[in-house]
Amino acid sequence: MIDFSKIPSPCFVMEEELLRRNLRLIRSVQDRAGVQIILAFKAFALWKSFPIIREYIAHSTASSVAEAQLAFEEMGSPAHTYAPAYTDSDFPSFLKYSSHITFNSLSQFERFYPQLQASEKKIECGIRINPEFSVVETDLYNPSAPGSRLGVTADKIGTALPEGVTGLHLHNLCENNSYDLEKTLEVVEQKFGHLFVQVKWLNLGGGHLITHKEYDVEHLIGVLTGVKNRYPHLQIILEPGSAFAWETGVLVATVADIVENGGIKTAMLNVSFACHMP
Repeated sequence: MIDFSKIPSPCFVMEEELLRRNLRLIRSVQDRAGVQIILAFKAFALWKSFPIIREYIAHSTASSVAEAQLAFEEMGSPAHTYAPAYTDSDFPSFLKYSSHITFNSLSQFERFYPQLQASEKKIECGIRINPEFSVVETDLYNPSAPGSRLGVTADKIGTALPEGVTGLHLHNLCENNSYDLEKTLEVVEQKFGHLFVQVKWLNLGGGHLITHKEYDVEHLIGVLTGVKNRYPHLQIILEPGSAFAWETGVLVATVADIVENGGIKTAMLNVSFACHMP
């Protein structure tokens, strides 16, 4: 039993056994489906827990220089990096800290690929694709909304990928289930399946809430196994974030004041709903 009087406020409190419970399930999916699962920092980057996470999962994904550096220095492995846009000032740092770099557009690939070629490191190069298919109800979190800036649509790629591209990346989910992934994959294979023979890996992005109590893990394994059977040369990668930390702890807060207006009482806390409980 936690004595909350001894816990600083505000503070995130994580229970190790609950974290390990999630990690065991995630590792089981990885092993049984024959895929690679990596940690998405944008959902969970509590680096003091990395020594525990490394017992189950070896790699992580980054979307900024700081996250890539965190992966390299604290997770102990180079990052799978994707950013909507790279800059000349940041790109050398991404090269230093990354094993995979995925580009959001063909123009960004053309601009920065020469630096990958000139690098002493062997870095895998990917293109983010946009299947123009949505299963996310909230537009704010929908990467395939009409007019989305994220990913390259099928009509822009055509029949062949640029030389040097070794993988495809998509991110179409947000705390979704395996049935949404299955629907997305059907569309992706219809629109981009002809390109799979040209690449070595397919990153299915994040949004896979594997550790939710209602998530159908057996169905997920079946979906992933099916993809592996259809394209045995492909390494399949998933990068969930929330699934790692799901229901592993609490946010300790303090009521700093209580205000009343129009008969409505409101507790004023020392935490932010927007920043601490998105």
